[in-house]
Amino acid sequence: MGALSQLGAAALRVCEPTSLLLMIAGVAVGIIFGSIPGLSASMAVALFLPLTFSMSSSLGMNVLVAVYIGGISGGLISAILLNMPGTASSIATTFDGYPMAQKGEAMRALGVGIVFSFLGSIFSFVILTFFAPWLADVALKFSFPDNFGICFFALTMVAILSSGNMVKGLLAGMLGLVFALVGLAPIDGTARFTFGIPEMRGGFNTLTTLIGIFAVADILVSAETIGAGIKTIPVKKVKGFGFSIAELFKWTPGAIRAALIGTGIGILPGIGGSTSGMLAYVTAKNMSSHPETYGQGDPEGIVATECANNATIGGALIPLLVLGIPGDGVTAMMLGGFLIHGLSAGPLLFVKNADVVYGIFAACMICALIMLIVEWTCIKAFVQVLKVPKHILLPLILVLCAVGAYATNNRIFDVQSIVVFGVIGYLYHKFKLPTTPFVLCFLIGRMTEEYLRRGLQRFKTFGAFFNRPIFCVFFGIAVAVILWSVYKEFKASRAAKTQHEIIQEPTPINIDIENPDK
Repeated sequence: MGALSQLGAAALRVCEPTSLLLMIAGVAVGIIFGSIPGLSASMAVALFLPLTFSMSSSLGMNVLVAVYIGGISGGLISAILLNMPGTASSIATTFDGYPMAQKGEAMRALGVGIVFSFLGSIFSFVILTFFAPWLADVALKFSFPDNFGICFFALTMVAILSSGNMVKGLLAGMLGLVFALVGLAPIDGTARFTFGIPEMRGGFNTLTTLIGIFAVADILVSAETIGAGIKTIPVKKVKGFGFSIAELFKWTPGAIRAALIGTGIGILPGIGGSTSGMLAYVTAKNMSSHPETYGQGDPEGIVATECANNATIGGALIPLLVLGIPGDGVTAMMLGGFLIHGLSAGPLLFVKNADVVYGIFAACMICALIMLIVEWTCIKAFVQVLKVPKHILLPLILVLCAVGAYATNNRIFDVQSIVVFGVIGYLYHKFKLPTTPFVLCFLIGRMTEEYLRRGLQRFKTFGAFFNRPIFCVFFGIAVAVILWSVYKEFKASRAAKTQHEIIQEPTPINIDIENPDK
């Protein structure tokens, strides 16, 4: 039976009433977990695992896929409305989504995010269905030096994010690297910057850091102006999803680029959706003809990050299904689901349990459509959050942040961490330091160090890395990005200096001696 006929038969099984109802419930629960900071998609999948015990293997895995898709997409809701990334994948969505909400364009921002979440998911699922084995072979060619090259390239994006004020951007990024180094060092387990506190040996949790640097910091900034009488934000009504067909075609090239980045990053185990979203956002900003609008409420920023982080889902499923290697935390939970149902993820899965594999492919497509319908139906309900007065909303958000932080690892240290990072985010705001380089370096710093040390452990010298073509490509691009950014900064500095000299130069006054009145 051919791939298309197997996919068609699987789609008929997936569309049975019981299966559809369970997948709708899974998507809805995933969206709820994804939209609440601290309650991640991996947590939702972990909680749903016991519920699949009594189901057939195919139905059980389809329900877990539904929760996964809903959880990743749900993060955009709180990211746009409250400046709180519900999941690590939605970090970059806050950069333009929240400013749009503050301008009264919350419904438009949600519409853009929902549609391009769906399109990014569908793109990666098509790749997953027809090219999974070939892409898995490509992923196997990546070694530790190659992954280090990708992470190093991602770190150089700080230079682009800091354009206009390189010193402040690099300072913000270096502080992010410092916090990333806290805890036990990879490989040798040496304690660093723990100050004798046992909880710090594991480092700072990603979600608690993001909750603090975005949500708590924003609460502190907003609290300053509540006494001045902040009014609720009026929400502009939109037709459909809030954008035209012309805008859809205009944003399509950027969406395809972001979906390719998301799928590619998802295939590589251990890097994750947060990295793909940030990379897609920075790439879109760098290639835009109007980069100055990014961070001010540009819908193209939402297009890039939502396409990328949802495309990571299909990419992460490729190594799981083909090689039995989980691509991120959620697929690690799904690997447990395979074991529970007596399935062995890997090459033999396509031979022994082809019905399950193609059932997952069909479920991915249908769950993406369910996600689109559920979120679009609830847009008007989501934006009601903005109508709650700030003096009521902010304390509720703070409580929600504390509960979400505690639920991450069930320890009070994480609640204390969001306060610390909230103060750091508040100081960043006061000193006009960008938070984006901090977040990027914090997310990627630890991975960069681990891949470097593991590569050195295997290849003995750093020079041996240059024998790897993949590493050379990414390292070369990274160096080119650094040189180009320095050149642009130097050119802008000279232009500003020349302009300043022109302004400061006194205008000569010509006096006619014979006619002084002239």
